[in-house]
Amino acid sequence: MDPALGPPDAMAEKRDELTPMMRQYHDLCARYDDALVLFQVGDFYETFCDAAERTARLLEVTLTSREDSTGEYPMTGVPIDNAESYIEELLEAGYRVAVADQVEEPGESPGVVERAVTRVITPGTLTEDELLASDDNNFVAAVARASGEEDAGADDELAIALLDVSTGDFLATSSTSSEAISDEVSRFDPSEAVVGPDAPADLFPETCMVTPFEADVFDRKHAGGTVSRYFRNPDALLASDAEIRACGALLSYAEYVRGGEHEGERDVTAGTEEDADDAESDDPEDARLEYITHLTRYDPREYLLLDAVALRSLELFEPRAVHGREDATLVGVLDETACALGGRKLRDWIRRPLLQPDGIEARLDAVEELTGSVQCREQLHELLRDVYDLERLIGRISRERANARDLRSLRDTLAVVPDVREQLADADCDRLQQLHADLDPLADVRELIDDAIVRDPPIEITEGGIIAEEYDSDLDDLRGTARDGKQWIDDLEEHERERTGVDSLKVGYNSVHGYYIEVTNPNLEAVPEDYQRRQTLKNSERFVTPELKEREDEIVGAEERADELEYELFCEVRSDVADEVERVQNLADALATLDALVSLSTVAAQYDYCRPEILERESGEGVEIDVEGGRHPVVERTQESFVPNGARLSPEQRLAVITGPNMSGKSTYMRQVAQIVLLAQVGSFVPARSARITPVERIFTRVGASDDIAGGRSTFMVEMDELATILREADEGSLVLLDEVGRGTSTADGLAIAQAITEHLHDEVGATTLFATHHHPLTELAEDLEAAFTLHFEVEQDDGEVVFHHEIAPGAATGSYGVEVATAAGVPEPVVERSRELVAENDDDASEEGLEPRNRAGGSRSAATTDGGNQPESVPADVAAELRSLQMAHLTPVEALTELDRLQRLLEERSREESEKA
Repeated sequence: MDPALGPPDAMAEKRDELTPMMRQYHDLCARYDDALVLFQVGDFYETFCDAAERTARLLEVTLTSREDSTGEYPMTGVPIDNAESYIEELLEAGYRVAVADQVEEPGESPGVVERAVTRVITPGTLTEDELLASDDNNFVAAVARASGEEDAGADDELAIALLDVSTGDFLATSSTSSEAISDEVSRFDPSEAVVGPDAPADLFPETCMVTPFEADVFDRKHAGGTVSRYFRNPDALLASDAEIRACGALLSYAEYVRGGEHEGERDVTAGTEEDADDAESDDPEDARLEYITHLTRYDPREYLLLDAVALRSLELFEPRAVHGREDATLVGVLDETACALGGRKLRDWIRRPLLQPDGIEARLDAVEELTGSVQCREQLHELLRDVYDLERLIGRISRERANARDLRSLRDTLAVVPDVREQLADADCDRLQQLHADLDPLADVRELIDDAIVRDPPIEITEGGIIAEEYDSDLDDLRGTARDGKQWIDDLEEHERERTGVDSLKVGYNSVHGYYIEVTNPNLEAVPEDYQRRQTLKNSERFVTPELKEREDEIVGAEERADELEYELFCEVRSDVADEVERVQNLADALATLDALVSLSTVAAQYDYCRPEILERESGEGVEIDVEGGRHPVVERTQESFVPNGARLSPEQRLAVITGPNMSGKSTYMRQVAQIVLLAQVGSFVPARSARITPVERIFTRVGASDDIAGGRSTFMVEMDELATILREADEGSLVLLDEVGRGTSTADGLAIAQAITEHLHDEVGATTLFATHHHPLTELAEDLEAAFTLHFEVEQDDGEVVFHHEIAPGAATGSYGVEVATAAGVPEPVVERSRELVAENDDDASEEGLEPRNRAGGSRSAATTDGGNQPESVPADVAAELRSLQMAHLTPVEALTELDRLQRLLEERSREESEKA
């Protein structure tokens, strides 16, 4: 974003010399100095001077010029009819856009046409359907501290408010932890953030436009007054001063971008003293956004917490692969919604899975009933396909930006509601019964629109043809006058032909000269004396008569008055509909919920999902995850075949060390378990034969390699940062996924870190953990940790090729098969052969040394092996035979160490047997 906007310096220096139109442009640029002003001139939005050069370059349109009494200056314009596509490009380039429309018709008053900024368009405050994704919210956020001081202490409360300006969805929460607020930023992914002088600068990702805003609107008193204009008693509705400050500032910003002015902005940027006086006299209620009727204050701890790392690792909304399929995400495989309302609701459920079993079970009951009733489910899906986006429709209606077609779309949606209610009339479960009750058909609103608006209205609302017959008697009289007049004119042609005897005589109309009688030159002698010449053409003359002029005045006057009356009537109807905004929003929420439930049941039925059993969890206790025949919901849809695997984790067996070669399925398996848990807490059936799940409070992931070069962090540093977060914030209610921890440093250091992390998670944190690793000695550690166990993915070699079975089994893997996987990946043969040679040469490599397994009492297990008195004098024959049979050239270092460890254990066993015999 280029902060150096506002009026060009050259223009500012000679403002008093500018033409009236350019003075208007200058003043608007000064008032909206953080935005690029698009200034309406006729059918185009224009920019001038420096802004014109920027616009031409960014949009790749022609740079022209304009000349007036002050000289020549650059000028660039885009057509109003296609402005949205150009505005989208400007937003993507990092600009805010202030749209200055003509607010009066040319000729209505002397002097230059009046223009005003009617909306400020920013990434977070879009309301145009063409610029919005229909299936997800577009949030703008505001962040504030309780103290309002930039150098506040670490324990000072921080609040975040989130608003979707297009739908009116409004949420707020707070925490003393900036990490918790950062998690909410990741969860809702706002497009824009409004910040005061005290807000932390590092809460928002680069993809979020950060907008500094007037400090006054964050003031506790000012913000409280703003919130009070929307909701009664904000102190009872919100939990803290920080939340009130964030909500008040965000509402002020939403009013500002609609074209209103908040008080601080009036004082600072009014272009003239007269402007300031006018602004100060404005009623604040005039700027109020009527469709913002609900504010939801929530506690993040009421939902399963997912930070940015988990959201990305689990591929809930975006695929990790740069060129991955867009539908290869969890929401991509779950979304069978029929309308935009349901799509947004489903994404919100995935964004905020539930914790309380009662809420989860209520959704599961509804999904189960819909899954079992094929006909009802399919009929509901078909009906919901005819539901328009009510949330955004009523938002446009309330903002007075809706046309007649929008009202008809609302009417058509209301016409569907009775049939939807009928499908739910015999519902058994409480959730569906409640939805049946919540589906208000708004019969009065539907009847009003039916009576007032024609079935297929034009887009324009000022040119007539939108109000139905018999809705208004005055309008019918005006239309009758115009219609009778036109019929008289239709009859005039035949009458005048008979009167004059000129068969070629015609009666016509054009917008410049009005109605006329046209006679060709050879017949001019037959023209009656009462004809008055109006226009001379090459081959004919056009005339009027006093009676024709009188009729024309009647017709044109009646049509103009009819068009004006139609517009007034339409605005009244639109205002009456806007008065029912809360009812429409409540209906929209019920339809959205039903659509999301139908989508979940459709997926469950089509892909053989099962209902999970949700277990209660006592405070301080661990979780239980018992899945049979589990499947990864995304991978199974993108692969020709998928091998199901179970998972059994409990407070007694909560830490699984998973080994196996690359490509065997370790990462897929871990994500599969996490996604099944998440789906269950969404209230969805899950891809498994059966599942028993205790809701988890948080999912942590450390999966895959990534770096932050711009931030100066290496892959290993990113990994350690994520691990630090896990070790600091996880507890016995968390599910932790760890994949190949310790790869970014030396093998010895990596193994040491992996061991220390495993011990800490087991002993101190108590989280349910899946730890996939190539550090095979960790499997020995797992045997010494009371609540740990080992799993591995089985493979076999066939003629030197690795065959993956993708089946998980108890115990540790025998090797990593790294060279074989490299071969399968197409690594050149010389490199593969050299790798085998190095494996053979380093079969006693100490790269896997450093692990010091402990026994259950915490001591070292290696004492027995280092005590020479406990070793046999000679190697038993069977052990020696096994040693001789090892083909070291075909073993990786890890495999060689695994074999040596096994033989060493065998020697220890024989030593004990010999001691007992002695």
